[in-house]
Amino acid sequence: MGRNKFSQSEINMIGKLLKRKASGTRFQQKMIRHTLRVDYEFNISDFGEQGKAFGYDELQAALQRGAIQILDDATIEAMKKKHAELRAKLEAQREAQAIESGEAVDWQQVQKEWDEYYGTNSDE
Repeated sequence: MGRNKFSQSEINMIGKLLKRKASGTRFQQKMIRHTLRVDYEFNISDFGEQGKAFGYDELQAALQRGAIQILDDATIEAMKKKHAELRAKLEAQREAQAIESGEAVDWQQVQKEWDEYYGTNSDE
């Protein structure tokens, strides 16, 4: 699930991308959907009906019914920052658990041991 709260400038850009998607080739449509998911955390499936095209008009309908909220830029930036911090924290926890369980290698530790054994310093 992606976000449902966006700034007005984000909604404007999402609208432009959806208009381009409607007239694009299959590959262009795929790239636009990828951009929407990655850059805006906007998943069409969160707002559209399964099997039906989602375009600019459907975006406007989602705004009208309140499925998508428009907030000010500062609030959106604060939400993005908090979300990024949470993702980083969860990723660090997952990595620590994987290292602890032996599923992953602590490459920083390996590099440190290498440097100590061979007497090299990676900072030089």
